[in-house]
Amino acid sequence: MLVQIGPFAIRWYALAYVATILLGWRYAAGLVKNARLWAYRAPPATGEQIDDLILWLTLGVIVGGRLGHVIFYTPSMIWTNPVEILETWKGGMSFHGGAIGVLVAGFAFARTKNINPLSLGDVIVAAEPIGGFLVRIANFVNGELWGRPTTVPWGMVFPDAGPEPRHPSQLYEAALEGIVMFLLLRWATHNRKWLNRPGVIMGLFLAGYGLIRISLENVREPDSYMPHFPLGLTMGMMLSAPMVVAGAVLIWRGLRQPLPAPLPATAQAEAAHEPS
Repeated sequence: MLVQIGPFAIRWYALAYVATILLGWRYAAGLVKNARLWAYRAPPATGEQIDDLILWLTLGVIVGGRLGHVIFYTPSMIWTNPVEILETWKGGMSFHGGAIGVLVAGFAFARTKNINPLSLGDVIVAAEPIGGFLVRIANFVNGELWGRPTTVPWGMVFPDAGPEPRHPSQLYEAALEGIVMFLLLRWATHNRKWLNRPGVIMGLFLAGYGLIRISLENVREPDSYMPHFPLGLTMGMMLSAPMVVAGAVLIWRGLRQPLPAPLPATAQAEAAHEPS
């Protein structure tokens, strides 16, 4: 917890989500307004539409993240204490559930506004690593979602995890899911200009996150209330494997399709709502 004044509390986790929404919003708006990134296709949305989209995505990530945690990790809550499902301030959010919630919200928004959902998805996921970094740092500060016991020199003792040094897996995830993924997607959007290939940026995110999460599950301590799955699998691994497959399909599909003729410079600037 960051600050508490009487019944009012500001929690690190909530602060990370608020910062993610604000920074992600501005980054996504900057992408659609940058004419240099849209040499072959017009941006899928205007800056004003991105402003409207943020409310949809915020609801998607909160509802999806909470329901994902309940369905994937604590389904017994549904019949033992269903009211607790609404008590999000107690913690318990699933990345995979949040991702599904964002997918549904983004697709619904695209259908409502007659926008290409793959192109819109590319813009959305390009900003996601900002949240990946901030939320994992909040996990570390809160001393939750720690790693497995280890003898490496940088092992840490977490207050609620016993006396054994453990992998600071939250920092591994912040570095890989946040910094590395951001740089990879930034390279794809700004150097390769793959925003002009609908679905490729989204595919890179899905496959990249899935591979990172699967690898880090080997050093991340499974939740104590989860059953033991065969072959050393974890719920995180099983939920991430389809992401890798779906991401590979999107990359293959997007890269094999020919690009249209380049847009005139004036058309690029007008499409991005910037002065030429």
